[in-house]
Amino acid sequence: MFRRASVLAYGVVSYALFLGVLLYTIGFLAGVGVPKGVDDGPAGPAWRAVLVDLLLLGVFAVQHSVMARPWFKRWWTRIVPPAIERSTYVLAASLVVALLLWQWRPLTDQVWSVEATWARVPLWAGYLLGWGVLTLSTFLIGHFDLFGLRQVLARARDRRYAEPAFREPLLYRLVRHPLMVGFLIAFWVTPEMSAGRLLFAAAATGYILVAVRLEEHDLRRQLGEPYERYMARVPRFVPRPTAVAGRQRHARQAS
Repeated sequence: MFRRASVLAYGVVSYALFLGVLLYTIGFLAGVGVPKGVDDGPAGPAWRAVLVDLLLLGVFAVQHSVMARPWFKRWWTRIVPPAIERSTYVLAASLVVALLLWQWRPLTDQVWSVEATWARVPLWAGYLLGWGVLTLSTFLIGHFDLFGLRQVLARARDRRYAEPAFREPLLYRLVRHPLMVGFLIAFWVTPEMSAGRLLFAAAATGYILVAVRLEEHDLRRQLGEPYERYMARVPRFVPRPTAVAGRQRHARQAS
């Protein structure tokens, strides 16, 4: 009983840390509501800031990609119980992002700055929309599976856990990676773009372009023909106009 309770507590703490880091990241990139934003911190040589920031982003990219690969999971679950594999991944990713936010070096030169209120408001709305799309996407495919809570809860109840079946809910009928689309919107839609934020957005975008290809490679091997057909039918990031029109027509018919 104590072991099962410990597994559940581990998963809940890992998830709570993830939520805290996510909320801080939203404030960090916006420079609002947090002690240190993307343009805050001690000034130093630009070359040093670029080097440190790229190193921090690189550490996240390696951790996030390697721990997500099936071969790593097979090896890793020989060391940690399968019930906490996903929670451990979430915990490690959260700690790496926390390190990035803590040690980030600012590059404050302005790339663009939108001053007019009529333009700033929709840009901030777009920024929040990106995070909203990201959050909705996680719930559409199983938020609590994605972040390890269902796994630890199944262990606490002494029940067998089954991975969610492949589905195409809502946004996933328009693009294959709406979660990543949410990230891209949040990274690029802003009224204030400093050199440091541009570095963050550009490096993170580069990582996303690589990461989704790795993920798709794994999914093709895991799911086979159904995912091949899905890839042929649904674009990666940008919805096809015909797909959007079809969704709108279906919604009107349903109403």
